[in-house]
Amino acid sequence: MDGTRTARTRRLRSARRRAARPGRSGAAGCGRDGHASYAPPTLEARLAEQHRLGERDHALRARLDAVRSEVGKAVVGQEPAVEGILLALLCQGHVLLEGVPGVAKTLLVRTLAQALEVDSTRVQFTPDLMPGDVTGSMIYDTRSGDFEFRAGPVFTHLLIADEINRTPPKTQSALLEAMEERQVSVDGTTRRLPSPFLVAATQNPIEYEGTYPLPEAQLDRFLFKLVLDLPGRGTELEILRRHAEGFDAHDLAEAGVRAVADVPTLLEAAERTGDVHVAPEVLEYVVDIVQATRMAPSLALGISPRGGTRLLAAAQARAWLSGRGYVTPDDVKSLIPMTFRHRVLLRPEAQMDGIGVDQVLTSIIDTTRAPR
Repeated sequence: MDGTRTARTRRLRSARRRAARPGRSGAAGCGRDGHASYAPPTLEARLAEQHRLGERDHALRARLDAVRSEVGKAVVGQEPAVEGILLALLCQGHVLLEGVPGVAKTLLVRTLAQALEVDSTRVQFTPDLMPGDVTGSMIYDTRSGDFEFRAGPVFTHLLIADEINRTPPKTQSALLEAMEERQVSVDGTTRRLPSPFLVAATQNPIEYEGTYPLPEAQLDRFLFKLVLDLPGRGTELEILRRHAEGFDAHDLAEAGVRAVADVPTLLEAAERTGDVHVAPEVLEYVVDIVQATRMAPSLALGISPRGGTRLLAAAQARAWLSGRGYVTPDDVKSLIPMTFRHRVLLRPEAQMDGIGVDQVLTSIIDTTRAPR
């Protein structure tokens, strides 16, 4: 009896020594045979060990984080939209801001431009606006007796295209080359736009009389469609409190908004986001999501390969802005609605059933297996 007890004690001590050996990774457990078992590390744990940002990355991130604080001095409660525009700047994209009048769409972009110390121009899109009013045109100079090019408002860093759906397709198409090629061709001459260049277009989701819906080719040029909702009670109370204390939306300097970043900061940060690592498992996940949109029964039009590449670029920017040198599946998940909601098309029967685009995308996210 004593011999059996001694042998059992030895086996237990041996198992404890094996469990305490250094170099083990993952969670320790106990199998049916009494020996310790180990779970492999998660995908994120492996990536976190191999891909880290440097000191310069964190310095740049700190300056862009300060931009959010500056915008908060003038705009209350639109943090997701602020992050969306910053991400678009980092991966050279454009944003479509949708919301009812009065939710600070234009103020948001103006404040962001001041905090970033970049040039900003606003164009009010109207039915009589001509393409040359946006891109510029050749003007006859009576002094020189020759034609010279007069640059339009598109030659800026942040172009606010206010109520873009109120201008005819002819003028809307004037932005296609600028948004995709970042250049403007007038009278046979091509002129480059400054870098960075972002179009922040606004539109009203409830008023369609006298509007011209954006064609699919135009919508596909926008990286994100950001929906600005009406504020909650607490947020609206803070807005009214600021106005009661004398806040003037037309005087951002008086509100204390100052420049905390500049063009070189944005360009360097954009370059560094392209170095963020993307694991093969995450690439496969992006492809699975894109393929799922094409097979969804509620969608008549799924995501094109360009939509997939833009989602990937946005995920790299989000990972970098979050302080990571690698992309996680959660980066991809969080960006799917704003990246895809304007690129897919609902079937008529789905619309009749009251199904929304975001509802379909959420279902696709929930049913597509993410890597772990």
